[in-house]
Amino acid sequence: MVGKFADDTRISDVVKRAKVNFLVILVLARGKCGLSNCTTRCLVAMATSDLLFLLVNVILWQLNNFYFPRNFLDITPVCSAVFVLIHVTTDCSVWFTVLFSFDRFVVICCQTLKRKYWTDKTLAVALAATGILLCSKNIPFYFRFQPGRIVNNVPWGCRTKAIYYTDPRWLGYNWFDNVLTPFIPFVLILLMNTLTVRYILVVSRVRKSLKGQSKGESHKDAEMESRRKSVITLLTISTSFILLWFVYVTNFLYFAINGTTFGVFAPIGYLVKDVSCSTNTLFYAVTLSKFRAKFRNAMHQLVT
Repeated sequence: MVGKFADDTRISDVVKRAKVNFLVILVLARGKCGLSNCTTRCLVAMATSDLLFLLVNVILWQLNNFYFPRNFLDITPVCSAVFVLIHVTTDCSVWFTVLFSFDRFVVICCQTLKRKYWTDKTLAVALAATGILLCSKNIPFYFRFQPGRIVNNVPWGCRTKAIYYTDPRWLGYNWFDNVLTPFIPFVLILLMNTLTVRYILVVSRVRKSLKGQSKGESHKDAEMESRRKSVITLLTISTSFILLWFVYVTNFLYFAINGTTFGVFAPIGYLVKDVSCSTNTLFYAVTLSKFRAKFRNAMHQLVT
């Protein structure tokens, strides 16, 4: 009974998160949230990848394996394709977060670059190219599996081939996959957000000095308040991304060194990784006051 209650709770939680992500997409797509077109495009792309991750990883893979054994999703080519889609949606969720951090960096720190090159068209091309490259990168995972059994000439199940753990090509590809996601995003997000926060702090000190606030005068500065919120948002992005992926990265390094997983931390690592990939956009967007107001209004209309 306890196990069934836990699984029912998981299903309910997945459905709620999927609804919330879908609502986030609708709210952002309507605009008027106080965001630039480029930032809105980034957040919509992130929310879409998060929603697809929930549908593919949790519903088509995990819940299907537990509640609906022996259906067409268990045919070897189909479950191999689903596994590829899991990796694609995970990579897109992470790398669209990198593009979001880059967008914030350009908008705040590189005004010349923003005016000349960072347009809606440029961002659309970057998002499309990133998605295509990540899809191409994950195609080899389709050939990772072999049938678990053959029934009436139909291959069933996805069992990892033995050479996956011994073939140097597969080992190298596995390292490349983990370096690309999440090691490189770790470095890029930390670097860009550190530079952005440093720029904001320097400019804020200059503005305080010019306005005489360093001498104890009290003035409300809308620009400085906006920059302060930007610092909070960027620190939230960096901290949440690092914390939610830290266990997974630690377990991967431990397995690479010792050849075994780090006990209970392996399933925990996958769990918090899934949480990161399915709540990115909502977690970032709720720091925006205009978005919160429109989101509450949409929730109220949905309920009533």
